[in-house]
Order: sequence, then C-alpha cells, then structure tokens
Amino acid sequence: MSEAAASTVVLAGRGLVKSYPSGDHRITVLDGCDVDLHAGEMLAVVGASGVGKSTLLHLLGALDHPDSGQVLLDGENVADLDADGRADIRNRKIGFVFQFHHLLPEFTAEENVMMPFLIGRSEPARARERSRAVLAELGLTNRAHHFPTELSGGERQRVALARAIVPEPRVILADEPTGNLDPRTAGAVFETLLEAQERRNLAVVVVTHSRELADRCDRIAPLVEGGRFAPAGAEKAFFDGEPA
Repeated sequence: MSEAAASTVVLAGRGLVKSYPSGDHRITVLDGCDVDLHAGEMLAVVGASGVGKSTLLHLLGALDHPDSGQVLLDGENVADLDADGRADIRNRKIGFVFQFHHLLPEFTAEENVMMPFLIGRSEPARARERSRAVLAELGLTNRAHHFPTELSGGERQRVALARAIVPEPRVILADEPTGNLDPRTAGAVFETLLEAQERRNLAVVVVTHSRELADRCDRIAPLVEGGRFAPAGAEKAFFDGEPA
C-alpha cells in the first residue's frame, strides 16, 4: 500500500454499537467499535467465534443498522440513509464475498456476475461486456456458461469474487471467503483476491481464522469480547491459541 493510498480513508466505523434482544434483555455485540480502512489496504479482522466479526462486516456493508455510531463511506454516513439509499450504496460502492458463494443456481456464471448491473438497471449489453471481461481476468472464460452446480468450489468462489468486483466498487468485504475450501484451493482463491485488490487499488476487509491468510494482509485487527479491537500486536496472542 502506497503512502498516498494510506492517507485516504475510504471506509470508517466510529463508535459502533450493536445489540440484539435475548429474552427480557439485550446482548451487546459491539460496544464503541472504531475502525479505519484506507484505499489500497487489505485489513484482516480476526477473533474468536461470537465476538462480532460478521456483525461488524454487516454494519460496514450497510446490510444492518447500528444502534448508535457512524459508518462513513467516502465521508458519507451510510447509517443515516434509508433502506433504498443503503441498497444503492451497496450496489455501487461495496462488493461482498461470503464463505458460501451465494450464486443463484438457475443462472450461469456469466449471468450471476451480471446481476449487480441488472439490479442497477444498466443496459444488458454493457452488463454482459463487463462481466465477460472480469471473468476473463479471473481465468474463467471457459466456465462462463456453466451453472454453479457444474463448477468446482474454487471456481464458484472466483465467480462470486467476479460478481463483487464487476461494478468497480470502492470496498470489498469478505467474510471467511476461503473457509469452505481446502487449503490449496483457499490459497489460490485468496491469491486471486489479492491480485484483483492490487489491480484496482481496492479497500478490502477480510474476516478470517487463517493465520496464513491474515499474515498476507496489510494489517491484522483482533476483535475481542466486549466489542472492540485489541491494541496493535494482540494478534500474536490470538493466533497462539488458534490453528493457523
């Protein structure tokens, strides 16, 4: 990540609080969580199960609304937007990659990658052109007309990545993107993500339990019980107790 990129905060969480009802009380998952993500930076969020990693990603990606706090994307507080506004931001500026690819089974790889454009009501011809270009970039041209059930696990995840990056978003949020893959395939998929990120100067947040993948990111941020990030260097203690 260049010094110029490091000076540009693309996505930020400020004082994020999120709780959920549980019986006659509420469980607080995030409690004043702060995070910055810079252009061209890949941030690994690590932590034990249940500390709020996925919740944080949902707030940063405008999939959920914080109880309090701000989510700033290019300086705009997306937490203040209504449902339509958040949906528009998600479609234009944020790409999502999940542990399970979430491809639509009745559509081909190419058609799945076209979806962000079609949802945004772009011209179908333009959508197809861009989708084919990204699939070619990720080495999937010969799989473009195959359905998800005809693809390997690694191919499905690469199609999901193509769908995330095709609208040229500002940010990619990846929740255990290789967690459902064997180690060799996981490494190949993560390499594809790194190449796409570097080519586009994307800001990327990756939630992962893999020390190997986290070590390849620009920064590692351990989220701990209590809903906040631990001080720098705490990732060593986390990984000492976790499998790589």
